Amino acid sequence: MKGSTLMGGMLGFTAVFAGTLWYFQNYAYYEVSNPTDYTIPLTLAGQQVNEPILARDFTVLSADTSPLKFRACFTVENSIPMLTETYQVYDGATPLKPPSWFDCFDVGQLTDDLASGAAVAFLSIKNQPKGVDQVVAVYGDGRAFAWRQMNDIFKKPQTLTD
Repeated sequence: MKGSTLMGGMLGFTAVFAGTLWYFQNYAYYEVSNPTDYTIPLTLAGQQVNEPILARDFTVLSADTSPLKFRACFTVENSIPMLTETYQVYDGATPLKPPSWFDCFDVGQLTDDLASGAAVAFLSIKNQPKGVDQVVAVYGDGRAFAWRQMNDIFKKPQTLTD
Protein backbone atom coordinates (compact mmCIF):
# COMPACT_ATOMS: atom_id res chain seq x y z
CA MET A 1 0.00 0.00 0.00
CA LYS A 2 1.28 3.40 -0.90
CA GLY A 3 1.78 5.96 1.85
CA SER A 4 -0.28 8.55 -0.01
CA THR A 5 -3.29 6.19 -0.12
CA LEU A 6 -3.00 5.50 3.59
CA MET A 7 -2.63 9.20 4.37
CA GLY A 8 -5.59 10.08 2.14
CA GLY A 9 -7.73 7.51 3.94
CA MET A 10 -6.70 8.85 7.33
CA LEU A 11 -7.42 12.45 6.31
CA GLY A 12 -10.80 11.42 4.87
CA PHE A 13 -11.74 9.60 8.07
CA THR A 14 -10.61 12.61 10.14
CA ALA A 15 -12.72 15.00 8.04
CA VAL A 16 -15.84 12.81 8.35
CA PHE A 17 -15.26 12.36 12.10
CA ALA A 18 -14.73 16.11 12.64
CA GLY A 19 -17.87 16.97 10.66
CA THR A 20 -19.93 14.45 12.62
CA LEU A 21 -18.56 15.72 15.93
CA TRP A 22 -19.34 19.33 14.97
CA TYR A 23 -22.91 18.36 14.00
CA PHE A 24 -23.52 16.57 17.29
CA GLN A 25 -22.14 19.50 19.30
CA ASN A 26 -24.16 22.15 17.46
CA TYR A 27 -27.39 20.58 16.20
CA ALA A 28 -28.10 17.05 17.41
CA TYR A 29 -30.31 16.58 20.48
CA TYR A 30 -31.38 20.23 20.66
CA GLU A 31 -35.07 21.04 20.54
CA VAL A 32 -36.51 24.52 20.05
CA SER A 33 -40.10 25.20 21.01
CA ASN A 34 -42.45 28.14 21.45
CA PRO A 35 -44.75 26.83 24.19
CA THR A 36 -47.81 28.84 25.16
CA ASP A 37 -48.25 27.15 28.54
CA TYR A 38 -44.65 27.45 29.78
CA THR A 39 -43.95 29.02 33.18
CA ILE A 40 -40.78 30.40 34.70
CA PRO A 41 -40.50 30.36 38.49
CA LEU A 42 -38.40 32.71 40.63
CA THR A 43 -37.28 32.07 44.20
CA LEU A 44 -38.88 34.35 46.78
CA ALA A 45 -36.42 36.57 48.68
CA GLY A 46 -35.31 35.05 51.97
CA GLN A 47 -37.08 31.77 51.24
CA GLN A 48 -36.50 28.57 49.31
CA VAL A 49 -39.96 28.75 47.71
CA ASN A 50 -40.42 29.13 43.96
CA GLU A 51 -43.30 31.10 42.49
CA PRO A 52 -44.18 31.39 38.79
CA ILE A 53 -44.01 34.89 37.34
CA LEU A 54 -46.13 36.40 34.58
CA ALA A 55 -44.32 35.78 31.30
CA ARG A 56 -45.15 35.29 27.61
CA ASP A 57 -43.64 34.85 24.15
CA PHE A 58 -41.33 31.97 25.04
CA THR A 59 -38.65 30.53 22.80
CA VAL A 60 -37.07 27.60 24.61
CA LEU A 61 -33.93 25.65 23.66
CA SER A 62 -33.34 22.41 25.51
CA ALA A 63 -31.80 18.98 25.22
CA ASP A 64 -32.20 15.78 27.19
CA THR A 65 -28.43 15.18 27.16
CA SER A 66 -27.51 17.93 29.67
CA PRO A 67 -29.37 20.34 31.93
CA LEU A 68 -26.82 23.02 30.98
CA LYS A 69 -28.14 23.14 27.40
CA PHE A 70 -31.32 24.94 28.52
CA ARG A 71 -31.85 28.52 27.31
CA ALA A 72 -35.02 30.59 27.05
CA CYS A 73 -35.98 33.99 25.69
CA PHE A 74 -39.27 35.54 26.79
CA THR A 75 -41.02 38.68 28.04
CA VAL A 76 -42.03 39.36 31.65
CA GLU A 77 -44.91 41.49 32.84
CA ASN A 78 -43.36 42.70 36.11
CA SER A 79 -41.01 45.65 36.58
CA ILE A 80 -37.46 45.25 37.87
CA PRO A 81 -38.21 47.19 41.11
CA MET A 82 -41.11 44.84 41.88
CA LEU A 83 -39.00 41.77 41.04
CA THR A 84 -36.03 42.88 43.20
CA GLU A 85 -38.31 43.50 46.19
CA THR A 86 -40.02 40.13 45.86
CA TYR A 87 -37.47 37.67 44.46
CA GLN A 88 -33.89 36.63 45.24
CA VAL A 89 -31.25 38.44 43.18
CA TYR A 90 -28.59 36.05 41.87
CA ASP A 91 -24.95 37.04 42.33
CA GLY A 92 -22.39 35.60 39.94
CA ALA A 93 -24.73 35.09 37.00
CA THR A 94 -22.73 33.83 34.03
CA PRO A 95 -24.77 33.10 30.90
CA LEU A 96 -23.57 30.13 28.89
CA LYS A 97 -23.13 30.37 25.13
CA PRO A 98 -25.87 28.69 23.09
CA PRO A 99 -25.41 27.30 19.57
CA SER A 100 -24.85 30.10 17.04
CA TRP A 101 -28.19 29.45 15.32
CA PHE A 102 -30.19 30.23 18.51
CA ASP A 103 -30.12 33.94 17.78
CA CYS A 104 -32.51 35.35 20.41
CA PHE A 105 -29.90 34.70 23.14
CA ASP A 106 -26.90 37.05 22.77
CA VAL A 107 -24.53 35.85 25.48
CA GLY A 108 -21.98 38.66 24.97
CA GLN A 109 -24.53 41.44 25.27
CA LEU A 110 -26.24 39.74 28.20
CA THR A 111 -22.94 39.32 30.06
CA ASP A 112 -22.06 42.99 29.51
CA ASP A 113 -25.52 44.14 30.58
CA LEU A 114 -25.43 42.06 33.76
CA ALA A 115 -22.03 43.59 34.63
CA SER A 116 -23.24 47.15 33.94
CA GLY A 117 -26.58 46.75 35.74
CA ALA A 118 -28.71 47.14 32.60
CA ALA A 119 -30.07 43.66 33.36
CA VAL A 120 -30.68 42.04 36.75
CA ALA A 121 -30.28 38.31 37.42
CA PHE A 122 -32.63 36.35 39.69
CA LEU A 123 -32.51 32.81 41.06
CA SER A 124 -35.17 30.75 39.37
CA ILE A 125 -34.54 27.24 40.73
CA LYS A 126 -31.62 26.18 42.96
CA ASN A 127 -29.99 22.76 42.60
CA GLN A 128 -32.23 21.40 39.89
CA PRO A 129 -30.47 19.03 39.31
CA LYS A 130 -27.90 19.07 42.13
CA GLY A 131 -25.10 21.49 41.41
CA VAL A 132 -27.02 23.42 38.74
CA ASP A 133 -29.02 26.63 39.23
CA GLN A 134 -31.54 28.04 36.81
CA VAL A 135 -31.05 31.79 36.43
CA VAL A 136 -33.30 34.46 34.89
CA ALA A 137 -32.01 37.85 33.72
CA VAL A 138 -34.53 40.66 33.23
CA TYR A 139 -34.19 43.99 31.42
CA GLY A 140 -36.15 47.13 32.24
CA ASP A 141 -38.16 46.83 29.01
CA GLY A 142 -39.43 43.35 29.98
CA ARG A 143 -37.09 41.22 27.89
CA ALA A 144 -35.90 38.23 29.87
CA PHE A 145 -33.54 35.32 29.39
CA ALA A 146 -33.06 32.09 31.31
CA TRP A 147 -30.24 29.55 31.44
CA ARG A 148 -28.74 27.00 33.80
CA GLN A 149 -25.26 27.25 35.26
CA MET A 150 -23.10 25.32 37.72
CA ASN A 151 -23.24 26.54 41.31
CA ASP A 152 -20.80 26.34 44.24
CA ILE A 153 -21.43 22.69 45.13
CA PHE A 154 -18.80 21.32 42.76
CA LYS A 155 -16.15 24.03 43.12
CA LYS A 156 -12.78 22.81 44.30
CA PRO A 157 -12.23 23.60 48.00
CA GLN A 158 -9.33 25.94 48.71
CA THR A 159 -6.31 24.49 50.52
CA LEU A 160 -3.29 26.14 52.10
CA THR A 161 -1.15 25.22 49.08
CA ASP A 162 -3.47 26.87 46.50
